[in-house]
Amino acid sequence: MRVVKISTIALLALLATACGGDRAPAERGTLVSISASGEASKAPDIARISAGVVTEAEDSEKAMRDNAEQMDKLLKAIKKAGIDDKDVQTSGISLSPRYDYQQGRKPQITGYMARNTVSIKVREMEKLGDVLDDLAAAGANQINGPSLEIGEPEPVMAEARKQALEKAQARAEDYAKSLDMKVRRIVSVSESGNVGIPRPMMRAEMAAKDSAGTPVAPGETTLTVNLDLVFELED
Repeated sequence: MRVVKISTIALLALLATACGGDRAPAERGTLVSISASGEASKAPDIARISAGVVTEAEDSEKAMRDNAEQMDKLLKAIKKAGIDDKDVQTSGISLSPRYDYQQGRKPQITGYMARNTVSIKVREMEKLGDVLDDLAAAGANQINGPSLEIGEPEPVMAEARKQALEKAQARAEDYAKSLDMKVRRIVSVSESGNVGIPRPMMRAEMAAKDSAGTPVAPGETTLTVNLDLVFELED
């Protein structure tokens, strides 16, 4: 019985110590919440475009057959342009009727339209204009894009993050100085980011073989990091 009593007393002592710690938390200084953003830019090195073939015929089977033949030529041209298979993906296939609308009568189907579109990632920006020309020459009658991006964004994000952190630190120092205090530490940090991607849009029909090459101006892509920080100030 004595052993049991001693163990019980020891347990109660531990609980009292833990509860006492909750009742007397460590004192904190003044907390200040600051939001800051940073930006960094780099020339994009990847372009995403979509290319496709639209064919029309009086019956659906012929529309699809003609489309398949033309699309096969387009895929061969994409491969010949040096685009890896992993960077080419079908994004849509559709077949829809074409109607003739006349007043006073029910719409009549006059033919069918077949469409096949692929998404393409171009990793060599200097070849983008030539790739666009090759697609048009191979029979692509729908081309959309490009969407430009940075292939390895983390180094650029790190620069933007550093800029945001320096801004927040400077603001915290200003608050501390105004209050005759000093910055003790950062209590918490949360991050959000967004990518501002320039998206010059282009839509092309069949290009003449003797036309000038398609010009592309990549410009720069800007990445933004937003930080929310809580600083602790002390006397």
